[in-house]
Amino acid sequence: MLRRRLLDLANTAYNRGICMFSDFLNLNEQNIFVSLKNELPRIKYFTYGGFKDAERKILCFCGNEQINSVEEIEFPITCIKVVPINQRFSDSLNHRDFLGAVLNLGIDRSKVGDILIDANEGYLFAHNTISQFIFDQLVKVKHTLISTSFTPPQDFHYQPKYIEVVGTVSSVRLDSILAVAFHTSRSSLSGLIEGGKVFVNSKEILSNSYMLKENDVVSVRGLGKFLYTGTSYQTKKGRYSVKILMYS
Repeated sequence: MLRRRLLDLANTAYNRGICMFSDFLNLNEQNIFVSLKNELPRIKYFTYGGFKDAERKILCFCGNEQINSVEEIEFPITCIKVVPINQRFSDSLNHRDFLGAVLNLGIDRSKVGDILIDANEGYLFAHNTISQFIFDQLVKVKHTLISTSFTPPQDFHYQPKYIEVVGTVSSVRLDSILAVAFHTSRSSLSGLIEGGKVFVNSKEILSNSYMLKENDVVSVRGLGKFLYTGTSYQTKKGRYSVKILMYS
């Protein structure tokens, strides 16, 4: 159904010379889009999720020949700031709490992008068609009463927070780096890779022996996301020292 929907959007944009937008796509859905590129008409496309490092993104098929960059496109994305009315009595809120509160309103997950949390405050990216509804109806996260406000794009500034992880590996194979990042064995991770749950720079990777490159962004569904910064030196035993920045 997703493949058919994306092809319909691409053909409509191409035939009418306009921009057509998908809903928010997760990494697996973005990978499905990559797999059907050869079936698309000759049309430009751009992806954006509301900020530079967004994981969930809206896909724009651009049939307007005058548009040549993502900066020229007004994506149907609204940023909603969610703040506890009384921080002193607020629950400790995490990503799952914010997402659950939104989905409990009956909203489809495809209408919601990334949710960023900082000190019990959240920034929620939503499709324009549903943003006003969230603004009006979202009054509580977990047991905490909250207030909502719209944040204009020019007022939103995101600086990722990282937790540094270091270790040594015999090679920069994907399974070796994952073992360092998540403090587990290579063998326990092979099922995740083969099961299509590991993405490098938003591309699904199915090979344990895939070799990572400096500044690759790795996402593992259900576990987390990190930036692989590369190797710093080689030990006397021939192992490589690696540094990983885990998104917190």
